[in-house]
Amino acid sequence: MLDDAKVFWRTLLPRLKAERWVLGLSVLIAVLATLAGIHILAVLPFWIVLAAALLNRSVPSEQPPPVSVVAAEKGGDPLIPALNALDMPVLAVAADETVVFQNIAAEKAFGTIPPNSDLSARVRSPGILDMVRETIATGKINQIEHTERLPSDAVYVVRVAPAEIETDASSRRIFLLTYRDISQARRIDRMRSDFVANASHELRTPLASLRGFIETLQGPARSDPKAQEKFFGIMHEQVTRMSRLVDDLLSLSRLELKSHLAPEDMVDLAPLLGHVRDSLLPLATELDVTISLDVPDAPVFVRGDRDELIEVFENLIENACKYGQEGKRVEVRLAGGEGEQAEVTVEDHGPGIPAEHVPRITERFYRVNVEASRSKKGTGLGLAIVKHILTRHRARLLVHSEVGKGTIFTVRF
Repeated sequence: MLDDAKVFWRTLLPRLKAERWVLGLSVLIAVLATLAGIHILAVLPFWIVLAAALLNRSVPSEQPPPVSVVAAEKGGDPLIPALNALDMPVLAVAADETVVFQNIAAEKAFGTIPPNSDLSARVRSPGILDMVRETIATGKINQIEHTERLPSDAVYVVRVAPAEIETDASSRRIFLLTYRDISQARRIDRMRSDFVANASHELRTPLASLRGFIETLQGPARSDPKAQEKFFGIMHEQVTRMSRLVDDLLSLSRLELKSHLAPEDMVDLAPLLGHVRDSLLPLATELDVTISLDVPDAPVFVRGDRDELIEVFENLIENACKYGQEGKRVEVRLAGGEGEQAEVTVEDHGPGIPAEHVPRITERFYRVNVEASRSKKGTGLGLAIVKHILTRHRARLLVHSEVGKGTIFTVRF
């Protein structure tokens, strides 16, 4: 009996210490009983009932922690490794629209989201938010197509579906928000349609010319050596033009497929520009144009792909030589380096570009002067290629032109 009493009070006293209001109440009752002339043992039944209530009082159950916390504590939750192994971004959303988990792919795509953050604070698309709310309310699977504009265009099929998560303590319902990247498929579809629309139009003229010359050579000019020599020369020019056109289209297609992948190599722009100038000296001499190059003594490094940057500056300087031929000189300047923003300008002193054409000159097959472009063997794709390369390099192309004074193309990294 004595041992049972000791166990009883050893169990009760820690609970009484935790429940400080009980101690205060007990002292108050003892004082009032003494003042009223009541013996202290008379209130013993009260103490017994109070002790039993405290011992039988249940501790409130704790709320299950977020999915990510459960996984971190247990170290063996099968859901977390499975979601982290996926190459698509996945967010686990609770019924109150808070993000309780994101996988590694989601962190790379959207940045780290603190656990229990409100979904609307991190996802700005009204369409996605409405879709998630509808699924939470109805339990039905939904999906929409969503486009991200920054840092580059990316198209996702965003899907939300309910899922039951079992833990040792309880079961809870979450909603998995997944992003499936279909950007490459959309780019391929767009390139296919652009090729059919633009290439067919551009190829129609040289093909019609070739057909006419072949028919002439098979008929009236069959025995005319002078006509044959003339027609063969024109046919060779048309075939060369079609070959350049196809090469530019293929180059543009390759660039579009990897436009969302920024290059990682470091390139010194000073020797690169010197190489481009040297390679274009024969063309400049033929056109009676002088190319001047002004670069700083210190290296100017940018993150980029050397071959693609060569293609950019070859296009810009070659265009300046061809279309600014009247000015007789092309000036290439490099500025920046040592922590400053790198900038390359290519300036000609030719006829310039009318203001209404400047916003559109980087569009595919857009020409300020169609006849002049074709006479100079242009395909109408050069500046479109420049634009796509610079987009991949996270650089900008700025154009400033005045009619009669020339044009300045600025590449700003």
